[in-house]
Amino acid sequence: MSKLLLEICSWFYKGAVALRHRLYDWHIFKSESFDIPVVCVGNITVGGTGKTPAAEYIIAHLSDRYNIALLSRGYGRRTKGYREVKRSSSYLDAGDEPLQIKLKFPDVPVIVCEKRAEGIRRIRREHPEVDLIVMDDGFQHRSVAAKVNVIIVDATRPVSSDKMLPAGSLRDIPSRLRAAHHFIVTKCPDDMTPLDQRIWRKQLKQIAFQKVYFSRTRPLPIRPLFEEPDREQVDPGSQAVLMAGIGNPRVFKRDMAVRYNVVDTLFFGDHHRYTTDDITAMERLVDRHPRAIILMTEKDAVKLRRCKRFSERLRRALYYQPVEMEIIEGSDADFTGSLTADIEYSDRE
Repeated sequence: MSKLLLEICSWFYKGAVALRHRLYDWHIFKSESFDIPVVCVGNITVGGTGKTPAAEYIIAHLSDRYNIALLSRGYGRRTKGYREVKRSSSYLDAGDEPLQIKLKFPDVPVIVCEKRAEGIRRIRREHPEVDLIVMDDGFQHRSVAAKVNVIIVDATRPVSSDKMLPAGSLRDIPSRLRAAHHFIVTKCPDDMTPLDQRIWRKQLKQIAFQKVYFSRTRPLPIRPLFEEPDREQVDPGSQAVLMAGIGNPRVFKRDMAVRYNVVDTLFFGDHHRYTTDDITAMERLVDRHPRAIILMTEKDAVKLRRCKRFSERLRRALYYQPVEMEIIEGSDADFTGSLTADIEYSDRE
């Protein structure tokens, strides 16, 4: 598609999105409020901003205070309607990211439902103990009036220099950032300076009460995809082939190159469904790099953990990299405390 045609399509898309928001602002379309606080973890950019690690961070840090349920659309699943995710669920039925969260937090109800208001009503009926809902995505849809909006922004893709779809990666209009309570700038480089942070604050903050936090994903020790008692230890600097089906694999490559000798990559689109041809490609990589491990993201591991088509040699080569989000120096003070205060006391719209 030509650049001019992309720009024209982008202009029409922006107009349609802006009109839809106007209809909500004029109360022609209705947003539904609930008697339970809803924290929306959203973005205005497609693909790989880091919403899932942020949702996991909120669950991990607020679970001692609230009985939390996680609500997601379950992008990419083959099922429809309301569904409660179990540890035994298939990612094809639940979605890869909701299943990843359920595996990390087995005691937290994880629900997928494309109609978010309906999902919340069902959670209220079926899990009366829940007193806080973390809604993964949904910021741009507005069918649910969340009490707190936590907006995720990718440091490698500034909103100010991006364009609306399909010419760029913005799926919502930048003026919607006025509805944010907290911003989390994700994937920040190690050499981010105080000046860089001031520039980000100037770009993002439009209302005095908004707060900006800077974060990066902290790699945890890698784990074998298949647990076996005689696995050899993988040392830093070892050869690795990186494999990922995520929205922005550049950051994964950047971070892993610091720890391993990256000899090859195998990258797919976001929410990729692995096929027999993909397994054949993995086998070829093992043949080409016999001393290397194949290191994937945690989201890919969720999709491949039950696959029985791997050869023994490939099984032993497969590892995944768990990560967790950490707030870095220079952020506004006490994200967890500020979020809790907004949940309990904020009457802002």
